[in-house]
Amino acid sequence: MNDEEIIAKFLDYLANIKNYSSHTVISYHKDINEFKDFIHQERMAAGLSQIRNNRICKNYISYLSSQNLASSSISRKLSSLRSFYDFLLKNGDVKTNFFDEVEAPKAPKRLPKMIKENEIDMLFSICDQNTPLGLRNYCILEVLYGCGLRVSELCNLEIKDIDFNEYTILVHGKGSKDRVVIMYEQMADDLRRYISTFRLDLLYLSKDQKNRTVFLNKNGTSLTPRGVRVILNKLIADCGENFHLSPHMLRHSFATALLNRGADLRSVQELLGHENLSTTQIYTHVTFENVKKSYELSHPRAQKKDPKP
Repeated sequence: MNDEEIIAKFLDYLANIKNYSSHTVISYHKDINEFKDFIHQERMAAGLSQIRNNRICKNYISYLSSQNLASSSISRKLSSLRSFYDFLLKNGDVKTNFFDEVEAPKAPKRLPKMIKENEIDMLFSICDQNTPLGLRNYCILEVLYGCGLRVSELCNLEIKDIDFNEYTILVHGKGSKDRVVIMYEQMADDLRRYISTFRLDLLYLSKDQKNRTVFLNKNGTSLTPRGVRVILNKLIADCGENFHLSPHMLRHSFATALLNRGADLRSVQELLGHENLSTTQIYTHVTFENVKKSYELSHPRAQKKDPKP
């Protein structure tokens, strides 16, 4: 098979077997094409399946570094290629995955950014729950901050996914992996009121009266991730503030709040839908930083400096 046929076969595997989103498949395609162009321009191999040693892989890492890419970007591209060659290896198209023999540059660990509790309280208080958009915005904050959903999961949420009897939400996560998250009672009451009243007012404005997604825009159609970000920015502006807030920061804050109040790491992993516990463990660094600050502010010996002799 030529390069295009091999790539097409891999992309079909990602889309139909792994159930990756179209956005993820496009990213893999871009990463593989960039590597294909590199080996052709450098005349290092006749094709993607014709690599004979890891020198090409090392040269490609050097090339990516010379493009002033962030370590995290280089790591992501190498991860795409490692997965691609794993697929070729399992299908007998190559004998060795040389990307397993090289290491990506280590990216510095960045602690997740979060919103302060007084800031989230401010956003809740600015929502007028007696208007369609106001109650909708209030519920959006509750689901993002109270359940830790990704913004794409929030936008795809349908009415049938909410169990008001059990106070749970069925979330359709990344890679078509479902999980169940828990609602607190007030959130359930607010969502029930929004869905049974103001959501119907918004839906009336749409041509698609069969739309079952929970959160609708002012025109009655499904909210998009970009639309959610616009809503958050408007809420901040309405508060007269200018701090930065993204939907993912609310997810970070959800996880950290649980850990700070004694939730175990495995439970938080399940609620977030993380495949690997190591992904969740980043939040333990955040909580430790909070513990450290509390210690330095509270312990008498941490504040006292002995006079120099």
